[in-house]
Amino acid sequence: MSKIFFIVFFFTRLYAQDSLKTETYEQSIDRWHEGRIMGLKNEYGWLSLIALEWMNEGENIVAGIGTISMINDSLRMKLNTGLRVMLNEKEFISGSIEADTERIIVGSKAIAIISRGGKYAVRVWDSETPARKNFTGIHRYPVDARWKITAQWILYDVPKKVKIPTVIPDLIQDGIVPGVAVFSIDGKECRLEPTIEEGSDELFFVFGDKTNGRESYGAGRFLYTGVSKDGTIILDFNKAYNPPCVFTDFATCPVPTPENRLKVRIEAGEKNFRSH
Repeated sequence: MSKIFFIVFFFTRLYAQDSLKTETYEQSIDRWHEGRIMGLKNEYGWLSLIALEWMNEGENIVAGIGTISMINDSLRMKLNTGLRVMLNEKEFISGSIEADTERIIVGSKAIAIISRGGKYAVRVWDSETPARKNFTGIHRYPVDARWKITAQWILYDVPKKVKIPTVIPDLIQDGIVPGVAVFSIDGKECRLEPTIEEGSDELFFVFGDKTNGRESYGAGRFLYTGVSKDGTIILDFNKAYNPPCVFTDFATCPVPTPENRLKVRIEAGEKNFRSH
């Protein structure tokens, strides 16, 4: 690295760090939301998801691409001839594939296998879909610091195993609830239970509130926060966001359990998207 390049790199990074130190709370939320929008507009983000087909034991046809055979939990793909296909940035002809970890690229399309509730499904994305090309953003409530709430964190002696409903009626997912967040809104006590994945350093909340249906998405919204280190956690509802099923009919989103349906209005975060 040349001396001049190093000096430019150093001061550029220093300027970026200073900018983050001086930004307002509202600016920090706006920056977070910009990252959220960029993720949705990703080549193979939720806006590009065009199909979800549940698999059966044996051979499953993926239209125009090939077949996937499923024998017990072993998955193997056989491609139609004449296709140029990439898997993990390497050319792929046919062979075994892993669920939830690998994505096959065929032209503007991408294919992956997901595992949900003991079932397997094929997902297909298309980066050329109009939903992605015509996307202009998401309406949201004005950023308001009062919705950045410090909640009491009560850790359960034994993590609770729960069954989590989804937007697909017969698909139930398993979850682990490590504790409950307790807080007040307009004098009313509220409680929310998050789930957490093994090894994760974030709590995942799926919640509903009285804005659902008319102002925000009817099936609730999502929120992540860090784990507790001092008996409290921060619930920043300005970062409450719409689940993937708002943007595509081919997602498998969890919906709030009865315990996580708040009887108050959370006028923060993302609003409804189009007609959902």
